[in-house]
Amino acid sequence: MKKIINTSSAPEPIGPYSQAVQAGNFLFISGQIAIDPKTNELRIEDIETETKQVMENLKQVLLAGGFEFEHIIKSTIFLIDMKQFGQINAIYGSYFNLEFPARETVEVSGLPKGVHVEISVVAYKP
Repeated sequence: MKKIINTSSAPEPIGPYSQAVQAGNFLFISGQIAIDPKTNELRIEDIETETKQVMENLKQVLLAGGFEFEHIIKSTIFLIDMKQFGQINAIYGSYFNLEFPARETVEVSGLPKGVHVEISVVAYKP
């Protein structure tokens, strides 16, 4: 059985998808970009600010489903410039303790709304 997870503490979907879907003990979170849910404005002043907003959006969706960063087992980072990987990776890594999820990072030619980074995750809670 699946359950749709939605929270006003994260940006509303900009298309026909849910913020997250819980299936059993798994939570599948759609890709998050740097939209500030309070203002509905993009936070893309610099890559650090942008990445932090993405991670905060993920955090809010995780919490809405009763999960935390420690429950993430897989993540995917999409970025438009691999030269920004180090900065993105530093912010991303600061949200985890010692056990990091599996991950891939993919450079793409474009992302929604002209952002520079988008991250999606899968979480599992026994």
